Amino acid sequence: MKLPQMSANPSRLEGGIYVALGANLASTIGPPRRTLEEALARIRRAGVEVLGVSPWYETRPMDDRDQPRYVNGVAEISTERDPEALLELLHDVEEGLGRRRRLRWESRTVDLDLIDYRGLERTDRPPLLPHPGAAERLFVLLPLNDVAPQWRHPVTGQSIDCLIQALPRRDGDIERLAS
Repeated sequence: MKLPQMSANPSRLEGGIYVALGANLASTIGPPRRTLEEALARIRRAGVEVLGVSPWYETRPMDDRDQPRYVNGVAEISTERDPEALLELLHDVEEGLGRRRRLRWESRTVDLDLIDYRGLERTDRPPLLPHPGAAERLFVLLPLNDVAPQWRHPVTGQSIDCLIQALPRRDGDIERLAS
């Protein structure tokens, strides 16, 4: 396991932890966007500082599954929790907002994924870091670019711009929502 890499920008050393947010079903709170905003509020109430949040994006489901479109975004956070405790908090917030884990890639009321924890590389136990699918998902990379344009993939060292450019894109795959 490598030690966490700190950001080159000294004013942001407390950050460098990125959480992807997504939903495509309404919850008891309301439609997906409102549910994601409530997820951020619950994360804050748990003592985690939210340093920045990307704009929201509407995205096509992965592999063109027959599902409603998703709302996605990324938040940069700061916390003293270790990755395991942070993942546990994220799962608790998901459960509190009606997430039930049954099938992989099914529609959901909320999905909170730990994308990067200060550059930590870990493959031996959950949470796997960086998130194994992050570099192949435009719905993660575009909002991540909004909050961390200097981000580089901790394993490959590739810039976020390079990763975005490498992904195929079709009309309607992803659209930024109005504020």
